[in-house]
Amino acid sequence: MLRKADFVIIGGGIVGVALARELLQRVKGSRIVILEKERELGLHASGRNSGVLHSGIFYADDSVKAQVCARGAEEMALYCRERKLSCLPIGKLILPTRLGDEARIMELYERGLRHGIKANILEGKQIQEIEPEAAPAPKALHIPGVSIVEPVTILRSLGDEIRKADVEILFSHPFLGVDLEKKEISAGDEKLSYGVALNAGGLHADRIAQAFGIAEEYTILPFKGIYYRVSPARKMQVHGLIYAVPDPRVPFLGIHYLPKENGEVYLGPTVVPALGRENYNGLQKLSIPEALGIGGSLLRLYMANAQGFRVFAHREALRFLRRYFFEAAGKLTPRLQPEDLLATSKVGIRAQLYNRQKNELVMDFLVEKGKDSVHVLNAVSPAFTSAFPFARLVLDKVGIT
Repeated sequence: MLRKADFVIIGGGIVGVALARELLQRVKGSRIVILEKERELGLHASGRNSGVLHSGIFYADDSVKAQVCARGAEEMALYCRERKLSCLPIGKLILPTRLGDEARIMELYERGLRHGIKANILEGKQIQEIEPEAAPAPKALHIPGVSIVEPVTILRSLGDEIRKADVEILFSHPFLGVDLEKKEISAGDEKLSYGVALNAGGLHADRIAQAFGIAEEYTILPFKGIYYRVSPARKMQVHGLIYAVPDPRVPFLGIHYLPKENGEVYLGPTVVPALGRENYNGLQKLSIPEALGIGGSLLRLYMANAQGFRVFAHREALRFLRRYFFEAAGKLTPRLQPEDLLATSKVGIRAQLYNRQKNELVMDFLVEKGKDSVHVLNAVSPAFTSAFPFARLVLDKVGIT
């Protein structure tokens, strides 16, 4: 039997459910179906992220991320408060770890002023008053309003909310293909006709878009984020998030401290190439052809040193080795010892979009429109933080009002 829907959303991550929630407000009475390939929500990026509601201070003024991040954090925190979900304001400390970082701190502070982000410059002993374990530094940046949340809890709450409003979520229904002439999507053992298809497929968004005949120049390069837990025996006094000042020569932020509401403290994530889109552990879901394709793209980036990728490979990518991971962590908190790093099962994969034609990583959110379809191609961090205003932006872009 052919199911009929006004809107079919492919992917039940945070972007997919936020799009459904916004559609309920904009197009009253519409039939909305979400296709989720897994048996429940939150098994991939949306449920595996750090849970930080980012401030937006790291994002360039002209980026889409800067447009939606700070507002998204406010709205997500409000959502949690209204539904009595965990949302713990712990603040973020940004520490210098390299020569030249003090100037970068001032740049970030001034950017925060432009974005309306409350941030404070700390000097000397003020740093240890906020974070007793932090490495001494002449100057640091503190953002008191940053909170942490429980992503899976939020995702399931949103899922329950939209289902009560008659959005249908079809679990265990992976996207298999589309007939563009008939406007029919094959998913699992069913076919669905659609008015508009919205691709929020995360790790598989590029393949889905290509089935609709667009985005041929793009592919997803998966990067694995591994975390360690700090041994409770060390009794580290970490009150909030502790980051290093980002290195503008490389495309990722590096590891940071992540305290949880239960008192546990995590360190991570690494950003190391994964061998597959869902290669969380060992040889899980490893495809030799896919691994070779990923390796070829990484080699092209390395050879051209595109976006400082060679610097990244020589330093950041080695942090999957405990020795180099500890070296980076020790610059943030000198009292940490190698034996304090305890292995955990916490791991995520960043669905990083890569432009093959330009040989560059796409660092901002990217949305492209097809015939009767819209494709969210690069919903990496801070997509969870930004989900609500980003959903509005996506629908505005394609004229769904």
